Amino acid sequence: MSWGPRAIIDSSALRHNLGVVRRYAPRAKVMAIIKANAYGHGLAPTARALIGADAFGVARLAEGLALRDQGLGQRIVLLEGVFTKDDLDIVAAQGFEIVVHTAEQVALLLEWRGAKQHHVWIKVDTGMNRLGFRIEDFPGVWQALNGCRSVAANPKLMTHLASADERDSQHTDAQVARFRVLVEKLGVERSAANSAGLLAWPQAHMEWVRPGVMLYGVSPFADGVGAAFDLRPAMTLSTRLIAVRLVKGGERVGYGGSWTASADSRIGIAAIGYGDGYPRQIGSGSPVLVRGKRCAIAGRVSMDMIAIDLAAASDARVGDEVTLWGQGLPVEEMATCAGTIPYELICGISQRVTVEYR
Repeated sequence: MSWGPRAIIDSSALRHNLGVVRRYAPRAKVMAIIKANAYGHGLAPTARALIGADAFGVARLAEGLALRDQGLGQRIVLLEGVFTKDDLDIVAAQGFEIVVHTAEQVALLLEWRGAKQHHVWIKVDTGMNRLGFRIEDFPGVWQALNGCRSVAANPKLMTHLASADERDSQHTDAQVARFRVLVEKLGVERSAANSAGLLAWPQAHMEWVRPGVMLYGVSPFADGVGAAFDLRPAMTLSTRLIAVRLVKGGERVGYGGSWTASADSRIGIAAIGYGDGYPRQIGSGSPVLVRGKRCAIAGRVSMDMIAIDLAAASDARVGDEVTLWGQGLPVEEMATCAGTIPYELICGISQRVTVEYR
């Protein structure tokens, strides 16, 4: 029995969530976004669970190579593209698809003299102002790459939605409209919808969708949880009680003594802290589950431990499991307690946490 923190990854939940994606966008191909170690869920194991996707999207070349090293031969798209001739040589050898979003990357492709052609996605900036070619520059880029000997014919096109998680966003409507007007007559495959776009903006579905956080059972919207869309949490973060102690009324608990017992209290000490990626800013009174019952954190999160008021779980004892988020306690709720977004929590678990796949 492990006494330290564990991230339990439910592969069946990942597959279920991919099925939800296909229900929302039945005519679209799915690029499953598994960058950043699959949002903390483990790159290769997550890819194997999501093997039914039409392609995988990763941010960087190293992530794509890690998948190839694990024997995964599926289509892989490098969302940030590459930046050197040597990188292009590797891309050609590994069969990666690349996103092109800068003039420097265009020049690299025009100068490349390898034997193979690269499969390219051109990224258009329709209002995110992060990566991509401005609308007025796109025609020249399209002409250059569509006629480039090192680029396969009919490059695909993508854009990224900046505010799709705001369901009444006029900015999103405008982005989708700009993208459609710009590229509709080219007759090539397009992609605009991230998780929020997929769930709330059907006009953004197009030929490809690019779900990320929803694959892991998490809602992309600040006002909801994944269960509202029939999504299942793929990660449950848990640990165990390593001590149970009596604290007398009026005594204080933890660093700074920020929690004071109003009466004699049973306090559980759980083996998890900010050294494991459990955020220090999660405040006193925030929920955890002990024996399936909601209990409250007592005082500050420390590096290796948290204290828990066991008033709601009077029968709790050393060795009992404590759930920090996941099954029974939505990570969206805990992100609100931490003053952040659920993406940061699931991506932030540290190397000290044991990861189990089920």
